[in-house]
Amino acid sequence: MPTARVPDPQFCKMLSGYGMTFAEVLYRLPDHPTFLQTFAWQFEDVAPDYPRLRRFLDHWEREIEARIHSVRVTHRSLIGPQEVRFVKDLGQLH
Repeated sequence: MPTARVPDPQFCKMLSGYGMTFAEVLYRLPDHPTFLQTFAWQFEDVAPDYPRLRRFLDHWEREIEARIHSVRVTHRSLIGPQEVRFVKDLGQLH
């Protein structure tokens, strides 16, 4: 009797909408207000709400003295419905 396989957690995340997100935060430090500095971050998140990015930016606003100038976000879904196909027949090749 075949054993049931547990689906890969990463694959399940992909199917639930997670994708690779890149955020670039431009910010100014209080002691050098004329300089724009950059913080870049790549992570998995769900578009278009970006809950992980929102938590990070909320933390930044509360805990970090640097003022955010702008945030640029790019997102790429890791898998889409058109990329999943079910196999009808499975054979063996000797």
